[in-house]
Amino acid sequence: MAQPITKAIVPAAGLGTRLLPATKSQPKEMLPVGRKPVVQYVIEELQSAGLRQILIVTGRRKRSIEDHFDPDPELVNRLKHAGNEALLADLEYLEGKSRFYFTRQSTPRGLGHAISLGADFVEGGDFVVALGDSIVTAPDSAAPLRAMVEAYQQLDAAAMVAVETVPRDETFRYGIVSIDGAEPPPGEPVAMTDIVEKPSVGAAPSTMAVAARYVFGPELFAALERTVPDNRGEIQLSDAIKMLIQMGKPVYAWPFGTGVNRHDVGNFESYFRAFVDVALADERYGYLVRKYIKRIAYEL
Repeated sequence: MAQPITKAIVPAAGLGTRLLPATKSQPKEMLPVGRKPVVQYVIEELQSAGLRQILIVTGRRKRSIEDHFDPDPELVNRLKHAGNEALLADLEYLEGKSRFYFTRQSTPRGLGHAISLGADFVEGGDFVVALGDSIVTAPDSAAPLRAMVEAYQQLDAAAMVAVETVPRDETFRYGIVSIDGAEPPPGEPVAMTDIVEKPSVGAAPSTMAVAARYVFGPELFAALERTVPDNRGEIQLSDAIKMLIQMGKPVYAWPFGTGVNRHDVGNFESYFRAFVDVALADERYGYLVRKYIKRIAYEL
């Protein structure tokens, strides 16, 4: 029986230049979406999926991420004495569900390099990677990741890459995977034959775009070591995944199922969409937001 996967790496070292000036002094991972910062949704998803040790890779001027995951017993006690159960529930991510570790990518050298900083942390075992600026929403937000981990272990894979179907005229925005045959139904893993980073629309091998969630074995670190930096001097994760395929390792794509959505908070358009979607679905304030949007839509 496979050992449970309990470790996750959360890369959160990007500069966030496409979100300036909002990110001039605040990490994009700490921008609020609804009632929580982006990265808190990611951490809560990992916790619900059973990940108990989480390494967050930060960068310069990102100390606020560490502060956000620092236990605050004094604040918790004040809320308990005040009987504020709602706010206490919002702070459950700090209540011992996971241990947090931090390391810093001081100089931006790409996503692959950021993940390589976790080699000692994973100690030669399997691990999850969840990008700190991408929120996955579903009726059970952790269900897709749990299914990915299960498929990864059943197939004895070296990598399992979450993918989502995107319009063909938007494939140039994403890493696009290549497979043999037709695109599989949701939730059915399929062997990858290649991965292409941001191909031109006419050259995209499919409409299956990498979706910010991965499960890897320790073989990834050997692939990262062999990966040549790109023309900006960065080591890209997509190139390391391509290297795994070329090394003959079993690499699979895992298509998100119906009702699963990913919000990539990488630019203002996607950030605004994420905020609106999450706010509308909020169990506490969503109905007020819906009333407000209906009113202003009518006035327009």
